[in-house]
Amino acid sequence: MELAPYAVKNQDTAGRRFPEPPHPYRSEYERDRDRIIHCKAFRRLENKTQVFAPDFSDHFRNRLTHTIEVGQISRTVARQLGLNTDLCEVLALSHDIGHPPFGHEGEDVLDRLMRRYGSGFDHNLHALRIVDDFEEKYASFRGLNLTFEVREGIIKHSRDYDENDDLYIDISEYRIGERPPLEAQLIDLADEVAYNTADLDDGYDSGLLSLEEIRASSRLFDSEWKTVSRKYPNASEKLKVNETVRRIIDFLVTGLIHQTRRNLEASGIDTLEKVRAHPQRLFGFDDETAELNRELKHFLNQKLYNHEELKFARQEAQRQVEELFLYYMQLPSALPQSHAVRIGDLGAARVVCDYIAGMTDTYARLRHTRIHHYQ
Repeated sequence: MELAPYAVKNQDTAGRRFPEPPHPYRSEYERDRDRIIHCKAFRRLENKTQVFAPDFSDHFRNRLTHTIEVGQISRTVARQLGLNTDLCEVLALSHDIGHPPFGHEGEDVLDRLMRRYGSGFDHNLHALRIVDDFEEKYASFRGLNLTFEVREGIIKHSRDYDENDDLYIDISEYRIGERPPLEAQLIDLADEVAYNTADLDDGYDSGLLSLEEIRASSRLFDSEWKTVSRKYPNASEKLKVNETVRRIIDFLVTGLIHQTRRNLEASGIDTLEKVRAHPQRLFGFDDETAELNRELKHFLNQKLYNHEELKFARQEAQRQVEELFLYYMQLPSALPQSHAVRIGDLGAARVVCDYIAGMTDTYARLRHTRIHHYQ
């Protein structure tokens, strides 16, 4: 496929920290994609919570299946806009590898605890440390030795930085103050489309969200539901919900493609450097679609993520992460040797945080149970 003039070209990559000879039939971003797929952090996503923990039901999304859905949406949009689909795919597959156990609850606890030590925790910054340092698969270097554009996209896909940001790692090499390429900008909104629609689907399947309250709270859902009901009047409620969610995904993705194309044309964007120099991000929805998407997101925040049925699990997750952190801070000798040896360089708090952040939900619960059993 011929790439648009504003896309990242394979031959224009800024390269890797440790130079490697080109592969005979894979692009640099295909190689990066494969390195992510084969790394431990990616495999651990299978056992990290999206919204519903596995003991609630094994039918619902986890971080890995969510990541695959983000990849699918990203490839679709990228092809329509002439972007580098290989780069989009690797950024989609890597966008959540820095998440600790128990989703955002785990991240919030680690960030709060690390701030006591003048630091913090952010899953995107942690993902960069994973691919640059923690993964050990090659004899020639630490980490995965990914291309500059992938490492930049890992930290910049969902936010912009400036030189005054007080961060716990140095990211000054990643063209701070500039917008990331469109391939990275796409990931944040593909992520949002994926989780809004998937969480709506899982929320209904779980019984925590009723059809009536979804229709009353989301104009987008109600409109698509009416269309589906006219077309399939005899279908079961569940099948009509499935069709409605499918149509919502199509509506949001189509809106994203059309408005982004308009933004690019209106801004005269015809090079990658113009993308980087533009004062705002160029990916986005039109005003009406953005409002309908915000309405759906607000509904999910109010009625699903804060549902009483999920509140205990969230509180329990937060308690377990905090108690694990405090335990290892009091007894760092209980850390695996591969982590303990880094305390001299990084400090105990950062090493403990790194160790916990790498756990799956199941392993975190197991370690917590064993710690309390022996105390």
